[in-house]
Amino acid sequence: MKILLVEDDADMSKALTRALEKRGFQVTACGDGTQALRLIRDQVGDLVILDLNIPGLDGLHILQRSRAQGIATPVIVLTARGAVGDRVAGLNAGADDYLAKPFDLEELEARIRALLRRKGGEEPQQKCGQLRLDRGSGAFYHGEAPLEFTPREQALLKALMARPGHAVNRERLLQLVFPDDANVQVEAIEVVIHRLRKKLVATRTEIMTLRGLGYLLRPAPAA
Repeated sequence: MKILLVEDDADMSKALTRALEKRGFQVTACGDGTQALRLIRDQVGDLVILDLNIPGLDGLHILQRSRAQGIATPVIVLTARGAVGDRVAGLNAGADDYLAKPFDLEELEARIRALLRRKGGEEPQQKCGQLRLDRGSGAFYHGEAPLEFTPREQALLKALMARPGHAVNRERLLQLVFPDDANVQVEAIEVVIHRLRKKLVATRTEIMTLRGLGYLLRPAPAA
């Protein structure tokens, strides 16, 4: 998926670009409103992340002009303006979602994917090796055969499946797999990983441990 990032803060733009690219998105960054409107007209991105406070042409005018021209590209307004009035103004101008700074990258990614799904811009299925995830039902398959996982195994596998080939750290997995257990230790993740590895052998998919980084999902190398 291609994202147009409109942000004039160079450090913020670089950090967001790196973070989104690590999550599998292709990012085009722009720091000027006039140029951003041209890129939106050219449909450079499947989705736009738009800061309101940018030079050349501010975010609200970009939204109003692009919507007036019939451009329906999804837009997430990302800005330091957190007041209710500013949120309403952004949404009334044509934004599809609104996220105020400072923000959590995991929440931004979740909002991006949810918006792309609603707009039909994200594939209904995701594959890694012979493992397949049906996004609509949340079920995993090996070919056409459904796979049985415990709720914790499924939560962990979905987290890894969201970013095949990219490491997810143990602390993040702990939050996703044991959300209501504040006393659980990170070592509990290793137990779930161990069980999953056994169940994934036939799917030609494997979970790798990256010391100091976490775990990642990848297609198993050919024997």
